[in-house]
Amino acid sequence: MFKIVKREEMAEGTVILNEIEAPLIAKKAKPGQFVILKAGEDGERIPLTMAESDKEKGTISIIYMVVGKSTALFRELQVGDSFQDVIGPLGKATHLENKGKVICVGGGTGVAVLHPITRAMKEIGNDVTCIIGARNKDLLILEEQMKNASNDLRVCTDDGSYGHHGFVTDVMKEVLDEGGIQEVVAIGPVPMMKAVANITKEYNVPTLVSLNPIMVDGTGMCGGCRVSIGGETKFACVDGPEFDGHKVDFDELMLRLRAYEEDEKKCHEDYCTIRDAK
Repeated sequence: MFKIVKREEMAEGTVILNEIEAPLIAKKAKPGQFVILKAGEDGERIPLTMAESDKEKGTISIIYMVVGKSTALFRELQVGDSFQDVIGPLGKATHLENKGKVICVGGGTGVAVLHPITRAMKEIGNDVTCIIGARNKDLLILEEQMKNASNDLRVCTDDGSYGHHGFVTDVMKEVLDEGGIQEVVAIGPVPMMKAVANITKEYNVPTLVSLNPIMVDGTGMCGGCRVSIGGETKFACVDGPEFDGHKVDFDELMLRLRAYEEDEKKCHEDYCTIRDAK
């Protein structure tokens, strides 16, 4: 059992931070890696990238948005309660290198994944411009932490309620136009990462993205998390989750994600039909 030692509700209570006792995982965890969690015996296995790990305290932190049954079960867990299973660290760690001027772009809960990467990049000497965004001010997370983790933080909201009125890609273009950018890291919704990669390809700037396909076992056995990278099939759980954004087939990824959503909707409709027939 993995006890929750800290719990915080963010973004209008729809985004939850849990700090969890997991000393063996914390000892090995690196930026970019993820864990798979299960709330209890009847819960699903959910992969989440670690937002933080503390070797001294023996804890890891995960941040998730409440969007379905399983994350709703997660939300019910309070300080002192425990997750039944936490497995990790899984996936490949972010390749960190002092390249000079870099941009880190985060959207929604992707900001949580971006935080340890941004901080590590700054710590090894990179000049990091961080751009984070959300639909509105109330949905922004980790602003102060991202400010401390970067050399220059720029904030965007779709509705203009805070910071730049517009998308993160608008501000990213401005920074790219200033010149000298050696790498871009983008983590967030798939359409956002696709848009970032399309723009940086025009500027010929290497771009790293963290993918979020459906995942079951996390060890490369099920094949559920397969993605097409440069025309080759890769598994996000063991080959990723980070890939060259210019090689990712984002259209295929979005189709597969929608297919699972449609299957879930159909199952729900079938259940309702059977229920109503009784």
